[in-house]
Amino acid sequence: MRQSALFSGFIYLLLGVVFTYFAIQNIQTNNGWGFLTYVLILLATFDIGSGIRIIAFHFINKKKDK
Repeated sequence: MRQSALFSGFIYLLLGVVFTYFAIQNIQTNNGWGFLTYVLILLATFDIGSGIRIIAFHFINKKKDK
């Protein structure tokens, strides 16, 4: 059973939000920006960007099928 592109896009967006939350928590507990914080922000950026791209791909393909 295959997942739709829309579902995968939302999963990526959710992961981006979770990584952003962890980065904010890391900043608050360590009183500043450390290496792990930068890694979490980088992962969140990639996930949010991929999620937006996958969702856009879903709607473009849906529009082409009509």
